[in-house]
Amino acid sequence: MSGALLRQLRESAEMIKISHSVFALPFALAAAALAMRTSGGWSWGLGGRIVFCAIAARTAAMAMNRLADAKIDAANPRTASRALPAGRVGARFVLALVVVSSGAFVAGAASLNRLCLLLSPVALLWLLGYPYAKRFTPLCHFWLGGALGLAPVGAWLAVQGAFEEMATPLLLGGAVLCWTAGFDLIYACQDFDHDRRAGLHSVPARIGIARTLHLSAALHLGSLLLLAALPLVNPHLGWIYGAGLAVAAALLVYEHAIVSADDLSRVDLAFFTLNGCVSLAFGAATVADALL
Repeated sequence: MSGALLRQLRESAEMIKISHSVFALPFALAAAALAMRTSGGWSWGLGGRIVFCAIAARTAAMAMNRLADAKIDAANPRTASRALPAGRVGARFVLALVVVSSGAFVAGAASLNRLCLLLSPVALLWLLGYPYAKRFTPLCHFWLGGALGLAPVGAWLAVQGAFEEMATPLLLGGAVLCWTAGFDLIYACQDFDHDRRAGLHSVPARIGIARTLHLSAALHLGSLLLLAALPLVNPHLGWIYGAGLAVAAALLVYEHAIVSADDLSRVDLAFFTLNGCVSLAFGAATVADALL
């Protein structure tokens, strides 16, 4: 393997931030564990294929996001140093990554069941279409939330193979949608000035930073309420689940305490670190409670 190819692979791994699969993946595994509890117990093989699909889908989506936004990123001082606008990785290479990752996702879906295979193009269309949403609607943050919210729904269908007992995945999917849209609103506040100058559609550009942060807090409260309702359809969930939800709630409260309209200096801590911890804490507690 040539040095140039290795360099592009390293840059691509950093560009798409595979480590940030931690946002949606624990929710997908939580849904899978809850589904498997009623269908014969945990399967490492099936769980592994779900993880593969989740990572492949996210890789395709992030690569497409960077490809579609290359010119926008180049014009934004905050993002101009990213690999693609800075020229450290080529557009053709990123496009190839989108194609290969999309194919891997479809192949992975085919290994799960027929329903997942049939739905995989629909999921891809939603994921790959997200980067263009900001060009015509401030609801782009909710589009992203819906993209991540597909993860627990897809994991449930991977286990069940049919639209059965959908209350659990829909609650999880709705919670992920609200949670993701909420933290994406916080992240988008950094680009308030640029989005207005460039004519891009975002909630901060439309209503201002202070109101955006209030909306983010409301969405996170809605997410917690949906997760609190999950034991109503899964009565076996007990104290472990409750403890994980409490930790997630505390982290979200802290997230909003460290960001304000007058101080966005800790947005990266709020967006990346704390939300990764929210997902891991909730996902681990739910999987543990479902399997024990």
